[in-house]
Amino acid sequence: MQTVSVVASERARRFANACSSNGDDVPIDSQVGVGTARKGLRERLWAYATTVVRDRPRVRSLIDTARSLTRSTVGRVCTCTLCGKTARFLPMGVPLRVSVACPGCGSLERHRLLGLYLQRHPEVVKGKLVLHFAPERPVARAVRAAQPEMYRSADIEVGRADLQLSLEKIDLPDESVDLVIANHILEHVDDRMALGELRRILIPGGRALLMVPIIEGWDETYENSAVTTNAERTRHFGQSDHVRFYGRDLRARIAAAGLSVSEFTALPADCLEYGLQRGEKLFIATKAA
Repeated sequence: MQTVSVVASERARRFANACSSNGDDVPIDSQVGVGTARKGLRERLWAYATTVVRDRPRVRSLIDTARSLTRSTVGRVCTCTLCGKTARFLPMGVPLRVSVACPGCGSLERHRLLGLYLQRHPEVVKGKLVLHFAPERPVARAVRAAQPEMYRSADIEVGRADLQLSLEKIDLPDESVDLVIANHILEHVDDRMALGELRRILIPGGRALLMVPIIEGWDETYENSAVTTNAERTRHFGQSDHVRFYGRDLRARIAAAGLSVSEFTALPADCLEYGLQRGEKLFIATKAA
């Protein structure tokens, strides 16, 4: 058999030399120091381990889970917009989210976003008649402290609030409320009925503060009448008692009920300081004066 010799080009040899020199030992001298060298070694070992498990998804999953849990026990130091506590926020949620819960009052990101809005717009609550659906304790305390003329909480279940009310059929007179707070509720109910009821009970110029799970990359809200079981709803909508996942057309749905829409989103610095979810929005639905 004839042997074929392959002579590498000068450019190929330079490339090969550069690649081999890149694997040299980390130098330890008076300027670099032992600590830096050890750090470099750790990084290279981690890179090697990552390469080894790259094609083993279950091992990779276990490693990533361990790293996530390690980081979650540390948490970022944030300040709560509702109780004012500054501390390392706690992990919470499934899947686990880092620096989510205030250790003082238990507020989550969406609660603190609402709290930040109320801090910057105290006139929304002060001297107003406020109706708060499915009241979260940290939010309820902050709203009461903001000096409304009257605050009433409401829930569909008996004993969980001041009033037993359904958002789809609110047993209150027309134009009787200045402000309604409904945080992560519309995805549980017939939202067209609920938004119509909100418009009915709001005074002219009254507002509803609304938050929902929303995918801004979707043009339309995802609903599926074939989804009927808890397991299917969890798979399709993220939770067993959700009936939709909102898209950008949430704004059109609110407008169709006769309410104008504005939005409040925290700035990057706010997200870091108060432990907020980047890009999460508070929708302010206002009845025409």
